[in-house]
Amino acid sequence: MTKPSVLIIGARSDIGRAVAHKFAGLGYSVQLAARDVSTLEADKTDMELRYGVLVSLEEFDALATGKHEAFVAALPALPQIVVCAVGLMGQQAESECDIEAAARVMRSNYEGPASILSILANRFEERGSGTIVGISSVAGDRGRATNYVYGSAKAGFTAFLSGLRNRLAKRGVHVVTVLPGFVVTQMTEGMDLPGRLTAEPSEVAQAIARAVERKTDVIYVRSIWRLIMLVIRNIPERIFKRMSI
Repeated sequence: MTKPSVLIIGARSDIGRAVAHKFAGLGYSVQLAARDVSTLEADKTDMELRYGVLVSLEEFDALATGKHEAFVAALPALPQIVVCAVGLMGQQAESECDIEAAARVMRSNYEGPASILSILANRFEERGSGTIVGISSVAGDRGRATNYVYGSAKAGFTAFLSGLRNRLAKRGVHVVTVLPGFVVTQMTEGMDLPGRLTAEPSEVAQAIARAVERKTDVIYVRSIWRLIMLVIRNIPERIFKRMSI
């Protein structure tokens, strides 16, 4: 019997790697997709030996949207699950004065992920089954002065996933939106993160696997973030614009 497969887009990220190991441990064959994917050869060998599953490496550039159709067509098999862990936080100060830097952040967090997931969504819909997992961010729940370029792109991606979920709800395809909050990754290296609000990549991977199994729609990896963002979303604008958060 052919083992089910999972495609990890953005597999070089800390979260992408953790998700790959989690699903490989559950018996899924794994397709690792990333730029410079050859750097994942050691991860491929490790997972194949440790879990006894098939692992393939797929070169992928989220910003090369014109090549996304060909990328999907060339996959070893259409996966049962796709997890998109593509993202770029960038620097807010740089994005404010460099439109190209801002565009990279916007395209990395919204345009690229939405492009590839749209193509896979159509394939899953034709098949009548599949699960799409998009990793967005609590930063998209409300625009804040300290990261509104990144947050605006994530807000767009969250809305995209919501609409996609509603479109495919009766087509046998499930869409999961993941809102991790702070996570210990290379992206957050050097930041002073509060322990109670900060997850490990393995914790995010566990939450994703559970959401796929239970067909959960939206998950905050640590539940406290649901309350925090509820409060932040409901602060009146006249007060919020005077706050430094």
